[in-house]
Amino acid sequence: MTPAQNFQNHAKYYPFHHFFIMPLALLFLGWTVIKMDFNDSDTISQSIYHLLLALIVLLISYLPRIYALKNQNRIIRLEMRQRFMELAGTPFYEKEKQLSPAQIIALRFAGDDEILDLIEKSINEKTTPKEIKKSIKNWKADHHRV
Repeated sequence: MTPAQNFQNHAKYYPFHHFFIMPLALLFLGWTVIKMDFNDSDTISQSIYHLLLALIVLLISYLPRIYALKNQNRIIRLEMRQRFMELAGTPFYEKEKQLSPAQIIALRFAGDDEILDLIEKSINEKTTPKEIKKSIKNWKADHHRV
């Protein structure tokens, strides 16, 4: 059985990405920088070539993560619009304009019984995402996040 999700354990890592691909890409970049040689024109061009290759490998390994997170954020906004409409009976658009994307993402963890109050508090007090998450009493787990 999966343990209950809360503020302390909600961060999620994708082991293959976080602990294999990215460290290897960073290691390759570091190794390339250390091995750079500017003694003559041939070694300069080779060094620049390898540096560009290392940067491309790093960016290519990071790009899918960025795309996944951006897509997830769009889905969270849609989910919050739907939840707000169901709970408040009015569109979320006006409240959404007053909240940052990070606040909306933090609010999505709140249970239905407290989310409307937390939205108002977040708008009125300019609460940070971390403060929002810490103030949630009825945590709505999300085990499908990227």
